[in-house]
Amino acid sequence: MLDENLKTQLTAYLEKLRQPIELVASLDEGEKSRELGELLGEIAALSGQISLRTDGDDARKPSFAIVRVGAEDVAVRFAGIPLGHEFTSLVLALLQVGGHPSKAAPEVIEQVQALDGDYLFESYFSLSCQNCPDVVQALNLMSVLNPRIRHVAIDGALFQDEVEAREVMAVPSVFLNGELFDQGRMSLEQIVARLDVGAERRAAEQIAARDAFDVLVVGGGPGGAAAAVYSARKGIATGIVAERFGGQLLDTMGIENLIAVTHTEGPKLVSVLEQNVREYDVDVMNLQRVEQLLPSSEPGGLHELKLASGASLRSRTVVLATGARWRQMNVPGENQYRNKGVAYCPHCDGPLFKGKRVAVIGGGNSGVEAAIDLAGIVAHVTLVEFDSKLRADEVLQRKLRSLSNVSIVLNGQSTEVRGDGQRVTALVYTDRSSGDEHVLALEGIFVQIGLLPNTEWLKGTVALSDRGEIIVDERGQTSVPGVFAAGDATTVPYKQIVVAMGAGSTAALSAFDHLMRTSQVAPAPAETA
Repeated sequence: MLDENLKTQLTAYLEKLRQPIELVASLDEGEKSRELGELLGEIAALSGQISLRTDGDDARKPSFAIVRVGAEDVAVRFAGIPLGHEFTSLVLALLQVGGHPSKAAPEVIEQVQALDGDYLFESYFSLSCQNCPDVVQALNLMSVLNPRIRHVAIDGALFQDEVEAREVMAVPSVFLNGELFDQGRMSLEQIVARLDVGAERRAAEQIAARDAFDVLVVGGGPGGAAAAVYSARKGIATGIVAERFGGQLLDTMGIENLIAVTHTEGPKLVSVLEQNVREYDVDVMNLQRVEQLLPSSEPGGLHELKLASGASLRSRTVVLATGARWRQMNVPGENQYRNKGVAYCPHCDGPLFKGKRVAVIGGGNSGVEAAIDLAGIVAHVTLVEFDSKLRADEVLQRKLRSLSNVSIVLNGQSTEVRGDGQRVTALVYTDRSSGDEHVLALEGIFVQIGLLPNTEWLKGTVALSDRGEIIVDERGQTSVPGVFAAGDATTVPYKQIVVAMGAGSTAALSAFDHLMRTSQVAPAPAETA
């Protein structure tokens, strides 16, 4: 199953194994079991530290456990064949069970090891989900670090009966001791914080004790990361506070228009951005939501940022790079059935709707691309567009119209999501031309109608446009002296990664210039790039 190039790379990784491991497979006579057995056999043949057994008795078939020889309580289990986005999860699990140390922060590792209690995690993933590996890898690591934590990662597409019984309609979905724990992307730090009582209080105390910054960046997306790097290179006190480092980029699939990068994916780019930021003396405060900005009352004074945790931060200048989020339909039933049929990521959740009927809301590029992708998985797709014509690129429209299991509704205004209390059963929309109401029976609704800036908390503090975007000039300056902004949350046109990066750099340079003119900050050497 693995090509020679991949085998060569994997062999090099497996040389890092410090302790022998055993692969214990639970198989039946099915085709997928045959494929899994073949994959595990190829892996075992690459290292003398790996042995394979096929007499496992797990009820889920195909599945397998990676077990440390001589320490059976150190183990990781997969139900399914972890290829696609999950192949990296498989490789990391092999290494970590085999004693290779994790790159997680030492303080987080200590938190995991100190957790008291017995935890059985079950996570459902799909091989096309770019959000799932973070969750799978975090839970795998936890099960390696703490013998009282167990985890099995389950391919929802292979265990449809289980998915149906547990009403899993979005991935990643995580169950803890049989009860739903959470859904969506979660980092190791987020999961541990949920389990570690007192973690939020300790973090707030540490944040509140920090000295004032010269530049404090709010937001950890491309714009925020660029602003942090450019500020830190000036040799001034720089901090970055983010609710989720990476922001919307974490939910982005293929990226092919970033200059000098032929192709990448959002999570991979986020990893590189964070590594770049941490190479400099930047105080990164992740998993922290800012709720209020209190501008300085005097030129050159300190701005204050109040966090949801109760802590406050002070800074001479601020760069707002809060990004945007998926726009919702805002109709009855949408929130009630979110992750119960209402979804926003076709790449992640599409495989869970195999053979079912779904709708895609939105006729722009993202909506049409979603409909095309889903058409190869589901029984039927109905694309509903509010306007009288689709707004996607013509090449995408031609592809969409060539698909036999796709219907297009124009002038359709979605008015209600209906369900049976557990899951979506229908979408109600009105024909804007005739005024007629239609009820579309289906099992899933994918909303693809654009983005909203994350700026509600700034109302009354900085000037916002009618669309809620932060109004900035060509230097990234907002209506408040010393407060700058960049990226998708601003009035800058073209919401693109490369544009946000440039705007973040501009805002940081403008913040430094402001400091030079209003406080005693020593000038840094001139930049050459």
